[in-house]
Amino acid sequence: MRRFISMLIFLPLCLAGAAQDKTTLQERIDQWKNDMSEFQQRRAPEKRQETVIDSLLWQQAWIAVGKRSFVIEADAITFKNGTRIYVNSTTNFISVNGNRGVVQISPNSFISGPNGLGGITVDGRITGMDVKVDKKGRTRMVMNVTGVGINAQLDISLFPGSDDAYVVVSPNFNSQTIRLEGKLVPYELSRTYEGMSL
Repeated sequence: MRRFISMLIFLPLCLAGAAQDKTTLQERIDQWKNDMSEFQQRRAPEKRQETVIDSLLWQQAWIAVGKRSFVIEADAITFKNGTRIYVNSTTNFISVNGNRGVVQISPNSFISGPNGLGGITVDGRITGMDVKVDKKGRTRMVMNVTGVGINAQLDISLFPGSDDAYVVVSPNFNSQTIRLEGKLVPYELSRTYEGMSL
């Protein structure tokens, strides 16, 4: 009986505590929502600034494509087997300047390589450049590069609203396709270092 009485006394106390915890939890949730709202409002100018910068970079990239004078400075390369490595964008790039195209892959700066930079540099003449914009606003350029050490198709995609781009290099004489990802910049603003061509 004493046990039953003590439970009757204890139960309302527990329910009162639970109600108080529930109110406290709701207050904490409301406080969190208020804090997030203030944070978003403070970040809004930064987001607008980032959007403006991205838009300007995209316009700069688009103008460079129109002039046929640009470089894709790669910071990642994916090989046919799916292996993806991060690389130095100053020594891994694809450049287009008028009718001249250069493909330089130098994944290892510790080994000399044929170009003196740990990889290979090939250049050639660009033919059949075709530029299209799809429904989502992505710019796609397809061209052929033919030279002493290269005979390949370049399939370049530039994403809308930014200077992010990727290139699929498909050699015509084998199936060793590679993909380079990076930023598309005007040729004159590129900070790449070209090695010795084959």
